[in-house]
Amino acid sequence: METLNFPQETQVFKSAAVSRLLLLALIVLWRALLSPYDTSAPLNPNCLVDPHQQQHSPNSSIGSRIESGIVWDSVYLVRIAQCGYEYEQSYAFLPLLPAFTHLLSRSVLAPLIGFIGYRAVLGLAGYFVSNVAFLFAAVYFYRLSVMILKDPDAALCASLLFCFNPASIFYTSIYSESLYALFSVGGLYYLMSGALNISVLWLAISGCARSNGVLNAGYFCFQTMHQAYDALFLKKRHFLAMWILVCGALRCICIFAPFISFQVYGYFNMCLGRSPDEMRPWCKAKVPLLYNFIQSHYWGVGFLRYFQFKQLPNFLLASPMLTLALCSIIHYVKSQPELVYSLGFRASNEGKEYAPVFFSSGAAPKSNSAPVAEKPLSKIHGTQNLRLRKQMQKGGNPALVPVDCGSAMKSGYLSPAVLPFIFHLGFMAATAFFVMHVQVSTRFLSASPPLYWFASYLIVSPVMDKRWGYLIWTYCAAYILIGSLLFSNFYPFT
Repeated sequence: METLNFPQETQVFKSAAVSRLLLLALIVLWRALLSPYDTSAPLNPNCLVDPHQQQHSPNSSIGSRIESGIVWDSVYLVRIAQCGYEYEQSYAFLPLLPAFTHLLSRSVLAPLIGFIGYRAVLGLAGYFVSNVAFLFAAVYFYRLSVMILKDPDAALCASLLFCFNPASIFYTSIYSESLYALFSVGGLYYLMSGALNISVLWLAISGCARSNGVLNAGYFCFQTMHQAYDALFLKKRHFLAMWILVCGALRCICIFAPFISFQVYGYFNMCLGRSPDEMRPWCKAKVPLLYNFIQSHYWGVGFLRYFQFKQLPNFLLASPMLTLALCSIIHYVKSQPELVYSLGFRASNEGKEYAPVFFSSGAAPKSNSAPVAEKPLSKIHGTQNLRLRKQMQKGGNPALVPVDCGSAMKSGYLSPAVLPFIFHLGFMAATAFFVMHVQVSTRFLSASPPLYWFASYLIVSPVMDKRWGYLIWTYCAAYILIGSLLFSNFYPFT
């Protein structure tokens, strides 16, 4: 079995480090130049469980500056790390980041408590966890991109876009985006490598960071569906098909388990031992889902509930990310209609070779033996589709441009290996637009690999107008600057 090489992995790691240092510098700069809109960030009442717990808040300017950087959802996450789950609405935040933050603050960073205060140490630990997690998330993103795209140049471009993505401020702050990206992208990398048990573990942990981690079970559903079909109808091995279905179901259950366990934990804390009059409405439901109740009751999340005229600015704020997602999906569907509408069952044998871990029921996955192009696909196809390039130079929409059926459709962004990622992105984008607070789309979709693969396809492909590349990079730079300015000073961003 041939092992894939990742020649530009060091460059990606360095770029990720530079991007984090840039964001941290912008946060410090904007905090120094502007006054925050909300000055309540330093407030820190005693914990309910132990009201006499010493808060360790010496008069330290460094500690005060760190605490002033605990804004928006960071307030909840740091509070959970400090005091646990005290209030009903705090259960909207899953425990992975608070657990890492608490552990680091009580171990490596514990000596700093006496100098800058416990809450400042928690904030410092949160920043450290988020930024370090992002560095490794970028590396795994590059590895996954190389395996899927089979093009080192396109993989590098996609990885650099991820390093400087429009939601970068959230990957630098005390938010769960970095940990989710690390375990979800890392889990997908191990899935494509054929290390299924490790993949299940990583994807399950991603569900401890963000609730949408449970959607990663969809990749195993896609794999199980195709492998069971291959075993039952093509290889006529009924026992193997049954075994594939059982294993697939167990893997999906494992990925759902952390989120379900957290809901059970909330039920025990908030419902058991209370009289019917004291119980909250969700406690009495047939399926008592605390998370859904919190999102609906406290944040007004629900189908079409955000479709109000006063929310038009938020729709505009989310429009670039949603447009990029829509274009990436439409372009893939128009280029591979038979593949998409058949849910991948009509993929050619040659196309399936690029992702046997999804399509083949064989014992040994060959995903990491699929060759990476010796020359970037962008150069191999440099002489193709000249008329298409002229059409694009006239300002055509990349989502509506047809692609010739050839080698370009068997590898790269248009390969069958990308299909389950497109389904995942489509479900996420629809949820963000119709159900969630739409402005959250920028960070909600920011860990979805197809966005960056499509953007790199527009940038690297010789048949595309170079202006698309400038537009994409301008979008990323603008949201990094605006996001760091608004978010760090407690102004609404996404």
